[in-house]
Amino acid sequence: MKKITLLGSTGSIGTQTLDIVAQYPEQFQIVGLAAGRNLELLTEQIKRFRPEIVAISNPEQLPELRDAISALDSPPQLLAGEAGVCEVAAYGDSESVVTGIVGCAGLLPTISAIKAGKDIALANKETLIAGAPVVLPLVEQYGVKLLPADSEHSAIFQCLQGVPKDRLRRILLTASGGSFRDWPVEKLKDVTVADALKHPNWSMGRKITIDSATLMNKGLEVIEAHYLFDVDYDQIDIVIHPQSIIHSLIELQDTSVLAQLGWPDMRLPLLYALSWPERVATDWEPLDLVKSGDLTFREPDHQKYPCMNLAYAVGRAGGAMPAVLNAANEQAVALFLDEKITFLEIPQVIERVCNCFDMRNLAAPNLEDILAADQWARQEVLTQSATPTLV
Repeated sequence: MKKITLLGSTGSIGTQTLDIVAQYPEQFQIVGLAAGRNLELLTEQIKRFRPEIVAISNPEQLPELRDAISALDSPPQLLAGEAGVCEVAAYGDSESVVTGIVGCAGLLPTISAIKAGKDIALANKETLIAGAPVVLPLVEQYGVKLLPADSEHSAIFQCLQGVPKDRLRRILLTASGGSFRDWPVEKLKDVTVADALKHPNWSMGRKITIDSATLMNKGLEVIEAHYLFDVDYDQIDIVIHPQSIIHSLIELQDTSVLAQLGWPDMRLPLLYALSWPERVATDWEPLDLVKSGDLTFREPDHQKYPCMNLAYAVGRAGGAMPAVLNAANEQAVALFLDEKITFLEIPQVIERVCNCFDMRNLAAPNLEDILAADQWARQEVLTQSATPTLV
């Protein structure tokens, strides 16, 4: 039995991870939970999975949570705030920490888990996008495993099993194309929040669904793949695959192409990250290629998806610049969801913020540099979005 701590337990990644734990109680046991503000769901999770320690991000909700579980015969230790989440991440004898916290908020807890010697099931891509210059040396220093738990990077990781490093020629990241893959570019000026949240294939959180619509999610995944698999940006390509059956591919030096296929279901990459190098037998619906129908591919439209090229440029710049991109994107998406900027203004604001960032002395940033760049970018988005005319 593997003992697990789950960060972001009430979000999409968290609830699907707990589905796995509930289905395979002989394989996995929950030691710790950390959640955002969904107190009702967190209370249900505590009662069902009986963790030893729990943190809620909002300290004001701690008394209410304490009251909600007061009848338990053996209630968990309760903590709150960022420090509490970090303490949960580092706690006890859990072997693996699933990082399901959305955004850069997952960086510090992940670092705490690494320093405590925990393997990381990485579902929070921002950990590497913003924090790779700090996180990767720590992974090596503490001898922990960093296993991808999102569908695309899990697919690449699975395809690479047994492949010598010098035999990899290229990575092909597949993208659904998001909510507007079949919309003409000229119609994007009329996009509403409700339109953008209608993902055709996946059921995800609001922020990642918007990232899919702008294709920023794929740009961020390019940066993550660069760090995870130690490949140059020229070796990473994006291809639109509307059916989301092929989750990503690798091309080898002899031109062989290996792919990982499956229904659009986040449980599979999560299970593989938790069970690797083993394979757990499941009763899930197997992939039926006849039922799945035609598998099609097309080149992404760079005019429709300007965030892609922006992410490549930022990735090549390196240093603290990816942290700026990530933070600017988070803030711009939040403004769009609040209907304070339009859909087309998302990439415009992000690009302006990146262009304003001073890279001097930040080619090899430390943790303080990264956090400072993150905070600067968030504030700069608010400033830039207030500018009357965006370019």
